[in-house]
Amino acid sequence: MGLTDSIKKMLEGGVHFGHLKRNWNPKMQKFIFGRKKNIYIIDLEKTTKMLDQAKEFLKETAKSGGNILFVGTKRQIRPVIKELANSCNMPYVDQKWVGGLLTNFSTIKRRLQRYLELLKMRENGEFDNIPSKEVVRLNRQISRMDKNYSGLTTLKALPDCVFVVDPKREKSCVRESAKLSIPLVALIDTDADPEEVNYPIPGNDDAIRSVKFIVSSLVEAIDEGRQDYHTIQKEQESGEQENTGDKQEDKKDLGNQTENQGQSEKEKKNKDGRAKGEKSKIQNTKPEEEKKETKEEENKDQEKNKEEEKK
Repeated sequence: MGLTDSIKKMLEGGVHFGHLKRNWNPKMQKFIFGRKKNIYIIDLEKTTKMLDQAKEFLKETAKSGGNILFVGTKRQIRPVIKELANSCNMPYVDQKWVGGLLTNFSTIKRRLQRYLELLKMRENGEFDNIPSKEVVRLNRQISRMDKNYSGLTTLKALPDCVFVVDPKREKSCVRESAKLSIPLVALIDTDADPEEVNYPIPGNDDAIRSVKFIVSSLVEAIDEGRQDYHTIQKEQESGEQENTGDKQEDKKDLGNQTENQGQSEKEKKNKDGRAKGEKSKIQNTKPEEEKKETKEEENKDQEKNKEEEKK
């Protein structure tokens, strides 16, 4: 049976190398293929299987519009975490885990707002109107906050998922995620506890190429989920626009019906008024005719009387 392309890339990146025998965690036994020169070798077939499960989960999370927090504070992997997290527009922690970042997020959110306000003030040139000593103090505050909050500016609420490189090193992050029941995806080496992680990915968490391969694979799944999310949103917006158009057409039809009804009512009123006018005219003409007839009769009587007198 030949090796798949993904396993070949993992071998090239050194994903299969674990820790020394004395540093291993017995709970990682099921992910270990063997041992060579006192170093444990990770089973890459199981790594592929766990990686696919993690990718599917992160894809669904991104598809639903969720945020994934990337955490990796080892010196050699900081640029990798920063680059790949920015490529998928996700928040990250690459310098130091701030205590209470998840469990005390309301306070952290205020600090983030303050950090963004200071950056905006400096960009807008408001520091030019402040005394120099105050400017020095604010710049020092910004430089300290850069280390803690520069990667969290897009984090508006608690993340829907956390991805960690080396959960043994990031104990505070793992503890806070478990306390808040936030799903945890992690690249774990042979010295970590896989039971602390919802989606463990066994692999080398020290080599740059190994970390870059795993994280880039996860980022591809996140990008696919984001694209699906945007297409769903566009379809929903187009459907809402169609519904609003149908509603407007219905309103126009109702308006036309009411106008027609109003016109028909006006016509009925006009007809009734005309009929009433004709009746009144007829009624007015009848007494005039009766008067003429009475006058003619009177004249005839007068003429008869005159003739009789003459006789």
